[in-house]
This record gives sequence, structure tokens and C-alpha cells, in this order.
Amino acid sequence: MSKHLVYVGIGSNIDQEKYIRISTQSLKETFGENCQLRLSPVYQTEAIGFDGDDFFNLVASFYTSFSPFEVEKKLKAIEHKNGRRRDQDKFSARTLDIDLLLYDQEIIHSDGISIPRDEIEKYAFVLLPLSDLAPELVHPQTHETMLEMWRKLKLKTESQALQKIDFRW
Repeated sequence: MSKHLVYVGIGSNIDQEKYIRISTQSLKETFGENCQLRLSPVYQTEAIGFDGDDFFNLVASFYTSFSPFEVEKKLKAIEHKNGRRRDQDKFSARTLDIDLLLYDQEIIHSDGISIPRDEIEKYAFVLLPLSDLAPELVHPQTHETMLEMWRKLKLKTESQALQKIDFRW
């Protein structure tokens, strides 16, 4: 059974410390203790698109034998189990938001799934932790490393303030 390397973005702006801890524990429980879970630093960012408490954001990577569609379903189940509501505006407060960013070097845009996620190229709170975790990882569409992409985005997005926090696991 082949293993696939997956990167997910994790965010919370409701009881952030609690839900960030829960998210990482849930990933281990869902994908197995041997999934080799790795975590980026945690960043605090202002809410974008609405007035709300600051978000805590990070990126996690792990290995899985599940298909991208199964991974997506399992991530949504973790969100739902932890109070994530899908009947609210896209830009609203949330206990937990876990987005499938990358699945190996796959490019998939069908059946409700979009890999690589376009947020990688748009938002500092996704790209900076991703470049921290895997600076030499090559984006399957741009063919640039995450570090190269971060350097370019950083020049364009001075308004997206990020602050690395000393998160106590």
C-alpha cells in the first residue's frame, strides 16, 4: 500500500489553543500514530474578510494511504466533530478549519476538491508556515519552491500581518 505525502492548513479563531491542540491529536488518531505528523510554527493573524478574533494558523504534513477524496472527507469530519458549522458565511469565526493543501504532486480540480489549493498562492498565513515546514517543496503548478513563492508573496502582501507565536504544545 503506497503512502502519499499530504499537507494541510489548520486554523482557528475560537478558543484557538484548545482547537489547534485537538486538530493535531485528531490528525494522529485519524491517520495513525505512524503517519509521521510534522508541524510548522504557529502564527497569529488578523481575521480576513470579517471582524473577529485573531486566528492561529499552521501547516501540518503527514503520510497516508487514503485517496485525496478520503482525506478531504476525514478532515471535514474532524472539523464537524469539533463544532465547525458549514451553514455560515465563508468568512466567519470558526472553531477549526482544516484544508487539504497538497497531496503528493497531484493536480486535481474536480468533484468538490481543488489540489493544490489556491490559498497557497494568495495568503501569507498559508504560505509562510508551508515554507517553514517544507521550503524546498516544489508547487505542482508554479514549479517554484515554497520558499521562492513565499519571498514573492511577502513583497506583495505587506498588509497580511503575521506573528509567530510561542505555542505551548
